[in-house]
Amino acid sequence: MSYSEWLTKIRGADKSSAIQGTVRKVHYSFPDGTEMAEEYSTETGCVLRRAWKLRSDLLRKDDWEIELGEPIPKALKNDHDGFALQEAATEPFLSKRVTRNCIEWRIRNLPYPLSTYTITCEGDARTITVRTSNKKYFKKIAVPEFQRCGFAPKVEDLMVKHQYNTLIIAYKKPAILVEMEKAVLAELQNVETVEYDNIQCGDLLKGLIG
Repeated sequence: MSYSEWLTKIRGADKSSAIQGTVRKVHYSFPDGTEMAEEYSTETGCVLRRAWKLRSDLLRKDDWEIELGEPIPKALKNDHDGFALQEAATEPFLSKRVTRNCIEWRIRNLPYPLSTYTITCEGDARTITVRTSNKKYFKKIAVPEFQRCGFAPKVEDLMVKHQYNTLIIAYKKPAILVEMEKAVLAELQNVETVEYDNIQCGDLLKGLIG
């Protein structure tokens, strides 16, 4: 997907918007039947959370896939036994946030020193890969933002540090991504926004995004 294709997709979606406190919640319905939900900070304009509604042919039900923000629900429900399964608190856990200037990933529960990690960028795939010399951890991180604007990341532009058992990776937003984000925000200025409790979209996002 290219910059122009993503903007065309956003512009072609049916959109509804609501404000709750300092968070603006936007719901998109695309012509192909997929849906996207986003939360924006009204103070910074940064996206706080993004989720996609996907249909599972196997389970015959709709699921929400979290792209940005804390996973919801935090536990995986086992419908057969009636209880929830959750990853152990000691397992490595990847989270992502977007600021005005950077995209940042934090991988918690990684106690190894900084010299243990090798981090590479796959430009054509728009991914970042983390591996350890002790072979205890491997993760290929997709970067949808780069895929949408057609940007190939470079390893020399990564900022990496390790503290409190957490590996922190940051990438300064390229100019083309900043421009694309501004174009999307400009498009959203044309979407009528009401108070949270007054539209059905608000109820949907309240249940699915927090």
